Amino acid sequence: RDFLCTTHALSLIPGCSFLSSQSSVCAKIVQLLGQNEVDYRQKQVVILSQDSFYRVLTSEQKAKALKGQFNFDHPDAFDNELILKTLKEITEGKTVQIPVYDFVSHSRKEETVTVYPADVVLFEGILAFYSQEVRDLFQMKLFVDTDADTRLSRRVLRDISERGRDLEQILSQYITFVKPAFEEFCLPTKKYADVIIPRGADNLVAINLIVQHIQDILNGGPSKRQTNGCLNGYTPSRKRQASESSSRPH
Repeated sequence: RDFLCTTHALSLIPGCSFLSSQSSVCAKIVQLLGQNEVDYRQKQVVILSQDSFYRVLTSEQKAKALKGQFNFDHPDAFDNELILKTLKEITEGKTVQIPVYDFVSHSRKEETVTVYPADVVLFEGILAFYSQEVRDLFQMKLFVDTDADTRLSRRVLRDISERGRDLEQILSQYITFVKPAFEEFCLPTKKYADVIIPRGADNLVAINLIVQHIQDILNGGPSKRQTNGCLNGYTPSRKRQASESSSRPH
């Protein structure tokens, strides 16, 4: 199993591939691999988002969040213990339950999403490289480098259309929390990247090279190193059966 990880980055974990990068890059990779049309129980490539692992807020923190006064871009905003536990279980070939976070009410939903063992896992998030314990799991790390104007415009469109925010609150959060946190916590992790992708999903040359690398892994090519019969030092898990049941919400 290989792990590739993306924050403004991508990464690979031994035995499983973990990629860390922005969601648009991950989505493009999965699309070019034809994995977006595969039954979720049989996917060879899956995406995990760091955003799924926001901590459960106290009533006081939730009140601040509803006013746009809680910093969701700080490392402490994430349940890092759960992230580490989940990624380790994936490297062991286990089926895992991923939390579902409601960005409108700022709360973790009761239902979870079932993720089955896959050959390549793309883990994306702005602070995917911040924790050394998590970072050390990744075999390949990609940093998706986009300019500040692009990041802000995408955030505005997303927060208005998907999260019911108004422009004034979005800009206030950006100036107060998002931009300072990017400069303090995200940007310094760029040094850990194995590959830097300028222009994000628009950089088709870079994305096609990554797609080819993943395809080599899936096909058992040069990128799929063998160690005593094990993939990257990990024993491959059994193949999933189409008859396996799922608790994945629809």
